[in-house]
Amino acid sequence: MEVFELTRALIDIESITNNEERIGNFLHDYLARLATLYGGRIERMAVEPRRFNVFAQFGDRLTVTLSTHIDTVPPFFASREEGDHICGRGACDTKGIIACMIKAAEALLEAGTRGFGLLFVVGEERNSAGAYCAAQQPRGSRYIVNGEPTENKLALGSKGALRYELVACGKMAHSAYPELGDSAIHKLIDALAEIRRIPLPTDPLLGPSTLNIGTLAGGRAPNVVADEARADIMIRLVGDSAETKQALVRAVAGRAELREVIEIPALRLNALDGIDTTVVAFTTDIPAFGGQWGEPFLIGPGSIHVAHTLEERVPKQQLSEAVEIYRRMVINLCKRESK
Repeated sequence: MEVFELTRALIDIESITNNEERIGNFLHDYLARLATLYGGRIERMAVEPRRFNVFAQFGDRLTVTLSTHIDTVPPFFASREEGDHICGRGACDTKGIIACMIKAAEALLEAGTRGFGLLFVVGEERNSAGAYCAAQQPRGSRYIVNGEPTENKLALGSKGALRYELVACGKMAHSAYPELGDSAIHKLIDALAEIRRIPLPTDPLLGPSTLNIGTLAGGRAPNVVADEARADIMIRLVGDSAETKQALVRAVAGRAELREVIEIPALRLNALDGIDTTVVAFTTDIPAFGGQWGEPFLIGPGSIHVAHTLEERVPKQQLSEAVEIYRRMVINLCKRESK
């Protein structure tokens, strides 16, 4: 399959987080054929029951690993072509990237290049379970090229993430007599208002730290004083989180309980000659790898602005360009390591 056909085939396999088994099997079988033809090794790297990473290595020495995730956000919708774009869930995040990495690998193998691998992981959209698992099973890779939609520009940095669940408790009462109760919703609203007033830091490279109140729920009925309310907040980090965490504690000030869910640090990354650069605000699997798969680079076709939307798509031209970019990166990084 050429890169457009392979992209559509991958999109059409639904792989919402926790349901990656089918696409994992597809990729394992596809790469197994390459391993048979070119003398590589292929394995399923178990993560959880019916969830596994797929890893293929070509050559005895692993210098460069091309890697991205195989899960997507919901809802699933099948592939289609619209002019110069391929559309569908995962088109840019990251089924098109998987296709480009595989086609780059095929070109490298046909030319006799060895010393690289392909690592496709589960769970990036939820908790990076696959990347954390892979970090516990390193294979000696010196460099890892992580694929995310950057419009084929190398990211010099990416923001981190700090996620909290905010829970407020109160006392139920009839809404006609609110003095007999204690509204958890009122407490939560007051806490969120204070949180929104926190001055967040700015970084010269990554820009401003940002806050999003992603979910808000609570209460039982319009005529009942709420005894429980909760919210999820996400802060995009641009540096050390200590001051922001302290500010959150002060803002909540006993109104609610702050429960930290996950923290992913902000990243500074390196450039390579001949590839345009950018800075991205989203998080990736790179921190979860913990350096165990080598020095990271972040690049891929497509725009993050349409990822996770019903308009998700990837330009065909960027897919074609990405195949060549990944091919050249592997060759150049292998040459760097051999000096």
